[in-house]
Amino acid sequence: MTGEPIPSEHLDELTAAMADLAGTLEAEPGEAEILDAVCAEAVRVIPGADMASITAIRDGEPETAASTDERAVDIDRVQYAAGEGPCLRAADSGEIVRLPLATAGQLWPEFTQHARRLGVGSYLAAPLRVDEHLGGALNLFGYGDHGFAETDSRLLALYTTIVSFGLRTTRRYHQARQRAADLETAMRSRAVIEQAKGILMAVHRITAEEAMKRLIAESQHSNVKLRDVATRFVDQLSSGGTPG
Repeated sequence: MTGEPIPSEHLDELTAAMADLAGTLEAEPGEAEILDAVCAEAVRVIPGADMASITAIRDGEPETAASTDERAVDIDRVQYAAGEGPCLRAADSGEIVRLPLATAGQLWPEFTQHARRLGVGSYLAAPLRVDEHLGGALNLFGYGDHGFAETDSRLLALYTTIVSFGLRTTRRYHQARQRAADLETAMRSRAVIEQAKGILMAVHRITAEEAMKRLIAESQHSNVKLRDVATRFVDQLSSGGTPG
């Protein structure tokens, strides 16, 4: 995308906004809080933006995952019901959609009429693609009929590129932590099961295979997970009881 350079003061605002967003990510909030912060910083960064929302496409169905104003959510719903509109076009095409609502009225009259009733006169949307689980568009609404400027489009493209990278990195970090936690749980489960088997083998003078069969039988009979059955046997021995 070519044209006039982005004013330095806008780049400074972008830098400050990204620093604040990075601080939010470091606090490890939930996804909803992160997306709300993305919307809030977008309004801060893009001149003429008065409201923002994020359209997320999940299993082919759009929904508003975050917003700065309920009016933005209301406008989004009109697009979803009609199956067309600027946010859906940005999400589907992968390209920025920038236009005043006077122009939008020729393409999406229902959307335009509803937006105007809520005082919105300009619209700017950029595709937001994080990974296979989160994709859609970041939508900006302006009360004026300015239609946003080309530099706004370029600034939003830069913003969404940085945001997408940050969200992707954060998601991968949390996925790696979850896998590590799952592995640790599995290892602990295996350890306590082996310990319970050893106890049964020593008490009843049976083989490892027979001890395992007893644990499985008790798990099925009591409808309790095998790990929990094993933990109970170990706890019984630790407290001076006799395991079954």
